Amino acid sequence: MLNLLNVEIKYQGVILVIKGITLKISDREMVALLGANGAGKTTTLKAISGLLRTEEGEITDGRVEFLGERIDRKSPEDIFDMGIVQVMEGRRIFIHLSTEENLVVGGGRKANIKEGLDLVYQYFPRLKDLRKSTSGYLSGGEQQMLVIGRSLMCRPKLILLDEPSIGLSPFLTEEMFNIIKNINLEQRTSILLVEQNVLDALSIADRGYVIETGNIVLEGTGSELIENPDVKEFYLGISKAGDNRRSYRDVKHYKRRKRWLG
Repeated sequence: MLNLLNVEIKYQGVILVIKGITLKISDREMVALLGANGAGKTTTLKAISGLLRTEEGEITDGRVEFLGERIDRKSPEDIFDMGIVQVMEGRRIFIHLSTEENLVVGGGRKANIKEGLDLVYQYFPRLKDLRKSTSGYLSGGEQQMLVIGRSLMCRPKLILLDEPSIGLSPFLTEEMFNIIKNINLEQRTSILLVEQNVLDALSIADRGYVIETGNIVLEGTGSELIENPDVKEFYLGISKAGDNRRSYRDVKHYKRRKRWLG
């Protein structure tokens, strides 16, 4: 469904952020893109959705293809109409609009609004109870439901989901990931999931990629990456012995580069 082929990205024409990554997502597949802050995860999502150009970024080499068609030269509006929706980090909502008005905005030009609302309320019944409430007064968890629900309004083929668990309690995080997996399975919607909650992300993902400083350094199935010793040490805080917790910051950068990139 989606192919990134040797994609290189620069900001302002000089700042090299993504250094020739290649990744793919198949139809109906859930793929996790993992990495530390500043690794290039969100930049990769924006390269797919077309939002990169709004921040003085551009793809300077390689190409992005969706359903066999090159899209890295298309506008964000055209990419949206093709069925790609990005849910940005930070719960971007129209705080003065009601919950339902926010959902309607996500429908786009061709959506069946009633069908879209019925679908959203199927997965997020709490939003139906709050449909007349001003969205700015919703809790953090409710706002996260709202932005994910809004992405469903146009029945997308691919959702780019950026940090859905940020700021949520462990209970709400588990609930959110269960809903995301159900959307993937029941609606047959492909999902590219950017997430720092590595264990939960890999638990629901079919496959995953680990990105560091603009390079893909690891890839595999979700279960393979959970058991990978580097992922355990660097992202789950479990040493090779399996009984000692270590901070990610305690691992020397040169050691990571030697093991992953050497």
